[in-house]
Amino acid sequence: MQGHVSQDTPVGVPAALIWDVYRGLELGRLVDKLAPEVLGRVEFVEGDGGVGTIAKLTLPPGSPGRGYMKERFTKIDDENRVKATEVLEGGYKDLGFDVVRIRLEIVEKDSESCMVRSTIEYEGDEKLADVVSHVNVKPLEMMAEIIGKHLCQNKSTL
Repeated sequence: MQGHVSQDTPVGVPAALIWDVYRGLELGRLVDKLAPEVLGRVEFVEGDGGVGTIAKLTLPPGSPGRGYMKERFTKIDDENRVKATEVLEGGYKDLGFDVVRIRLEIVEKDSESCMVRSTIEYEGDEKLADVVSHVNVKPLEMMAEIIGKHLCQNKSTL
């Protein structure tokens, strides 16, 4: 079984500005600063923010699995503003999925706004059909809203 869930979240800042945050370590730092109780705590286990970086996210209560997720950055495409990660352990993998990938894409709308397209792709055994409904991008959507709002409020100081 393969599938995906996706959501576009409008953000009132230029695509280049939000991409500067999303592409590397700054995203984790801002999540820790702005919304750890909603999105979790981020710790960088290995790497400098480029491909191969491993991040550990301690998830908020009520999240699936063991309460944490480790992911590896597998793609950072500056030209198309795409960042992809693969979950190594925890999170949705704890529900039994063999592969879980997260893709974040910044899509420019105009010079002052963009969309953050958040996608979770999953692969697993057909027996997982009853848990597929638990896979959702709501935390990624909330992250885009929180980061976008922060950047919008602080445009003049960036």
